[in-house]
Amino acid sequence: MEFIQRFKRHRLAVVGAIIVFLLLITAVFAPFIAPEDPFHVDLANPLSPPTWKNPLGTDHLGRDILSRIIYGTRVSFIVGIGAVGIAAIIGGLCGLFAGYFGKKVDIVIMRALDVIWAFPPILLALAFVAVRGASLSAVILAIGLVAVPRYARIVRGTVLSIKEKDYILAAYATGISHLRIIFTHVLPNVTAPVIVVASLGTAGAIMMESILSYLGLGMQPPASSWGLMISEGQKYLRTFPYYSLFPGLMIMLIVFALNVFGDGLRDAWDPKLKT
Repeated sequence: MEFIQRFKRHRLAVVGAIIVFLLLITAVFAPFIAPEDPFHVDLANPLSPPTWKNPLGTDHLGRDILSRIIYGTRVSFIVGIGAVGIAAIIGGLCGLFAGYFGKKVDIVIMRALDVIWAFPPILLALAFVAVRGASLSAVILAIGLVAVPRYARIVRGTVLSIKEKDYILAAYATGISHLRIIFTHVLPNVTAPVIVVASLGTAGAIMMESILSYLGLGMQPPASSWGLMISEGQKYLRTFPYYSLFPGLMIMLIVFALNVFGDGLRDAWDPKLKT
């Protein structure tokens, strides 16, 4: 398949795809991979340096850092995939209808989304979580909703470029309903750019969850969130840097992997690069 061949030429993207796959497997099988119970408190062994029993040491409550990082992978993927799913579905539908119908429908939908787009995403997410309360569902909804305008703009632009194509006009001339044209003929042509943006957006969602958790408005103790672990460990940076260092490295790794993976998808799907 041409797409796969083009993707394989992007070696850094292949590395990113492998890392993402391994982290996803880690998230799914976290209970079987984690060496310890991530919530087990051992007050007799707080802030222990790396040992054979605890390869990455323990936190201030004696909990195994490696196990908490492994479970944190699950939290990151749940938030990333959930938030991107919400943004892609709502934003995709808005973009489909705005681009296809145009005129007043386009104006109403896009101007409403412009209001959301005018505010910094992190500020809107903070406000949403502060009002609704800090929880996993609130974090997913907050991050997903603030990303809706991005997906709507991408889908709308794609729809505008294809709705005047001959096969779309032919389908309309045969009397097929607008909804059937949208979901049968238009939607399949916008999935590729949405998938590319979603892969990149997942990295942004994971980063935003870490920021919210770091600020105390995301995952709450005793949840295994990388951002929360960095927040809890910041007071021990001078005496015990392992606490914040390892979850910080994991955030860097997963964001890097998702970004290069998304770049590879974009290059493989870009029609301008086809020979």
